Amino acid sequence: MKITVVGAGNVGATCADVLAYREIANEVVLVDIKEGLAEGKALDMWQKAPINLYDTRTVGVTNDYSRTAGSEVVVITSGIPRKPGMSRDDLISTNAGIVKSVTEQVIAHSPEAIVIVVSNPLDVMTYAAHTTAQLPRTKVMGMAGILDTARYRAFLASELNVSPKDIQAVLMGGHGDTMVPLPRYTTVGGIPVTELLAKDKLDPIVERTKKGGGELVKLMGTSAWYAPGSAAAQMVEAIVKDQRRVFPVCTKLEGEYGIDDCYLGVPVILGKNGIEKVIELDLNAGEKELLEVSRGKVKEVMDTFDSLMAQV
Repeated sequence: MKITVVGAGNVGATCADVLAYREIANEVVLVDIKEGLAEGKALDMWQKAPINLYDTRTVGVTNDYSRTAGSEVVVITSGIPRKPGMSRDDLISTNAGIVKSVTEQVIAHSPEAIVIVVSNPLDVMTYAAHTTAQLPRTKVMGMAGILDTARYRAFLASELNVSPKDIQAVLMGGHGDTMVPLPRYTTVGGIPVTELLAKDKLDPIVERTKKGGGELVKLMGTSAWYAPGSAAAQMVEAIVKDQRRVFPVCTKLEGEYGIDDCYLGVPVILGKNGIEKVIELDLNAGEKELLEVSRGKVKEVMDTFDSLMAQV
């Protein structure tokens, strides 16, 4: 069992570390373009195996994709992170080329792999990877919804002073300010959150969730990494262990929710085959309207990507 993580920056290294610590696979291969970076971080992780008591071997390589051959799952975190004042959409011209190149190389060596994209702007980078890989939509997906719902749940846990373990939530749409948190599908120990929080308390939490990534960029000067890396690792675990977990995942919609040929976050069942099923919720008129706004925003950036690729 081999898992590859492309990109040994903060997000990729965190993902690889969580995968190793939780013993999700026999081997985790970390790949980066910077000489020695992946090798050093992988060695550091392996040297703490005797301390944290895990067996997963962590291996780092510089641009040697032959070492990734036979990977069951590949996580792509490559690309430049957001800087203060930079929107996710500003990243498209640089990161699209990186994601396409990485996808070509990983698929050449692991044609049966399931691909998880973490690079931003997330929804459009998933589009770039999917069209490049030429695999079924069930095998190429983006990690965003798990991160966004985690932020939402964390904020709710703080407000209610309860364990985040007891909070379940669904969040849909694009990864950005137009994401669609769904309070109607949010529960705390099975209790609808709307019975525990008044609207004037809940609305600010929803808005904070939408801008969760930007809040961290302002605080740190760069994108988050602990939560995104852990979220990607959770998706890998669900696939490798065939857990059939229900997660919000970015995928290509093919008629679900009345949307076709657009990449958006929706709840799915995640198992050994990747996306086992897309779950269609019975959204009300207001929720549908918000999802349509999100779809329009993502489609704009997809069109920008198409225009850039046409010029290459």
